[in-house]
Amino acid sequence: MFTFFLMGITVFFITSMLKSVWIEIGMAFGLFAIFAILRFRTRNFGLKDMSYIFTAIGISVINSLKLVGFPVLGVIIFNIIIVISAVILERFTAKNNTVTYSIIYENIELLKSGKKQKIINEISEMTGKKILRVKIRRIDFKRNFARIDIFYYE
Repeated sequence: MFTFFLMGITVFFITSMLKSVWIEIGMAFGLFAIFAILRFRTRNFGLKDMSYIFTAIGISVINSLKLVGFPVLGVIIFNIIIVISAVILERFTAKNNTVTYSIIYENIELLKSGKKQKIINEISEMTGKKILRVKIRRIDFKRNFARIDIFYYE
């Protein structure tokens, strides 16, 4: 969600400003080349990192355009909106970010009976984390264990 909103806001402002600017084909290819180099020539970045890189480049492009008939105050407002959106999205995703971790669970008697709340309570005591939910991936009755994904807030 962070990536979609931040990149969408940045692309919207870039394209809305491009209506006021005569852009040469060289600049369009240059923008494409920057993103191609970032994506294919560097180590793999996460989605959030790529969003921040894209946003920084987008703000730089907005600020570097030679605007004819577009108010400077509009550019400043665009910059402020993009930065404030990034801060709000960062706080929202940090607050609602769950971590998934896979564990081996050996008390399959609780799995047979379908008592998920008891499983959640037991795993919460073992890990010291407040477990939100569990997802059973695989049960091995021969070896008496199950592979479970646990979800908790970071």
